Amino acid sequence: METVKIGLLGFGNVGTGVYKILQENGPEIAHREGLNIEIKKILVRDIHKRRSMDIDKAMFTNSIDDIINDPEISIVAEFIGGTEPAREYILKALEKGKTVVTANKEVLAKHWSELEKTARENGAGLYYEASVAGGIPVIKVFRESLQANRVYEIMGIINGTTNYILTKMSEEGRDFADILADAQKLGYAEPDPTSDIEGYDAMYKLSILASLGFHARIHLDSIYREGISGITVDDIKYGKELGFAVKLLAIAKKQGTNIEARVHPTFIPLDHPLASVRDSFNAIFVKGDSVGNLMLYGRGAGDLPTGSAIVSDIISACHQKGRHAYTTFYNGDKLSEEINIVTDWETEFFVRLTVRDKPGVLAKIAGIFGKHDVSMASVIQKGHSREEVPLIFVTHRAKELSMEKAINDIKCLDDVIKVENVIRVER
Repeated sequence: METVKIGLLGFGNVGTGVYKILQENGPEIAHREGLNIEIKKILVRDIHKRRSMDIDKAMFTNSIDDIINDPEISIVAEFIGGTEPAREYILKALEKGKTVVTANKEVLAKHWSELEKTARENGAGLYYEASVAGGIPVIKVFRESLQANRVYEIMGIINGTTNYILTKMSEEGRDFADILADAQKLGYAEPDPTSDIEGYDAMYKLSILASLGFHARIHLDSIYREGISGITVDDIKYGKELGFAVKLLAIAKKQGTNIEARVHPTFIPLDHPLASVRDSFNAIFVKGDSVGNLMLYGRGAGDLPTGSAIVSDIISACHQKGRHAYTTFYNGDKLSEEINIVTDWETEFFVRLTVRDKPGVLAKIAGIFGKHDVSMASVIQKGHSREEVPLIFVTHRAKELSMEKAINDIKCLDDVIKVENVIRVER
């Protein structure tokens, strides 16, 4: 039986989950894997803080050096979150030749090149299954199961907070602000929810997924980002009438050397596999040339699901015996010259306007759409007040920049009171 001693950086939700799993499932792991995984040190801010679990206080330290300089600790698991000091601590561990397992999507998306370079130079491993979609083993699927495929599309619900909010808005008909407040009380949303609701969290994760799926480093500045704070109950109601559900989707597509990557609210048909993903669950829908359509579904966050991914990576690292795998694509600080990032992508659009109920208004709007090569697939007009009425369009596939120009022109029409929302549609 091999004994492996590890250090934990952080002991919040995820760190507690890792500890629970190793305590409760340790005998099964030892039986199946031949490994006795022992937590030797845990880095925390306050070693005297009262905790929910009864743990020997001698295991806690507030000095990273107690872990980095301990020759018995061969694997360091990091779940501090954020960029610093996580990046500094990970680099210190790698420089000492210690393998790092991390759940930190932000530090990986921003500093992947530097971290992997340091790992290679020191013969250490860098594992990050838990950085995307919690307990769903999507990283391993891309790295170990889809090698025979050309992946050409990734579309995923990879932020549980926004999926919870949009689910509740759809099912209960309550406003965004009300549901967000509830999500914060329940712990689904942070006190400062910006990273989740404005799409940053999903953008970090898409950078990692698209890089692995397309075998090319997709940097954060190559990803379009838009959050859900502008989605209203009216958008959801009219979308349902048209047969759509709204989700915050992370979308990446590859055609030849052209790659598009975007995070934004998206209408999808009610019969799409992702439309039924409710509450805080995550799902990733993948299209490959050989495998066809594939969907992975499960808990995208939480102490035990994320802890499961962390422990899985620890076990994988133990079995590598120093022969760690690294990315085989160009993973530098700059965009590879072999790929082209597309910003003028093509999709359908849902457009909701408030207009004056007068003859000729629809014709004027249709004329502007036609001028910019945007054709209408369906139109809904609500009410006949002779005053203000909602007007809803769904277009055929159109270019992003063409739609932007059309909307700017429509805003200038005297009889268009407001462009309420423009939401992209994927099928």
